[in-house]
Amino acid sequence: MMRQTRPHGKQRVIVQLYEIQDPGEAERLVEMEVDHIGSVILSPDQWKVPSVREVIRLVRQSRSKSSLITLLPKTDDILRALDWYEPDLVHFCELIPLAPGDGKKRGEVCTELIRIQERVKKEFPPLGIIRSIPIPRPVPADSVPAREAILEIARALESCTDWFMTDTLRGEPGLAADQPVSGYVGITGEVCDGDLAAALVESSGIPVILAGGISPENVFDAIGRTRPAGIDSCSLTNARDSSGRPVRFRKDMDRVRRLLDEVRRAEEEGVKR
Repeated sequence: MMRQTRPHGKQRVIVQLYEIQDPGEAERLVEMEVDHIGSVILSPDQWKVPSVREVIRLVRQSRSKSSLITLLPKTDDILRALDWYEPDLVHFCELIPLAPGDGKKRGEVCTELIRIQERVKKEFPPLGIIRSIPIPRPVPADSVPAREAILEIARALESCTDWFMTDTLRGEPGLAADQPVSGYVGITGEVCDGDLAAALVESSGIPVILAGGISPENVFDAIGRTRPAGIDSCSLTNARDSSGRPVRFRKDMDRVRRLLDEVRRAEEEGVKR
């Protein structure tokens, strides 16, 4: 199991970018030395996407690592997809309830997620597993119940996980309908509670990637505040449409470059901390 690393001195902070479905974009990100280049399978009906398979093939030939989110509800479908794509990492982001009254349900969900991840580990031993941990948006009131639930989830899943990743939980904890993709956490473009994310980083025995509204404008401060092993950006490094809204599955390479520059600056500043 990988142990927690933090950006002290010149320790490299992992940079992970998602929604890379185009081989041409993947080649540019490899050249820019992005560490984890992630793609998404959206549907069990159209789970074979040749362009995504080519992205993974290109990334695996480089020093970067390929990561794949499979939004597939059945374990056999997940295993079939992993066999066909052969990524370096698989990323699971099912919603896990955080509400204080959801302790029983939370335990049941974690038990099922452990079953799936252990099956993946058995079938694909070299494959690394990333597990998203839901973190609420900044909590103005008592954050102790949310903190306890987050750390409970981490303790339950740590033994079958290689990386944790924070991601922003929109709306009331546990309400799947409030999320951009029902039943999953992520792609909100909204920041999570930094203190709760830092608590996960501090307590975790495995590396934690910080996600949730990460942008070139805030990544430097986010790294300084939470001290994660890596950062993840999706919506806020995507291209924008004429209304300024993020365009899914297309990166703004200027914003990616700015993000990378800010991460490297945070590494250098870490020497003085």
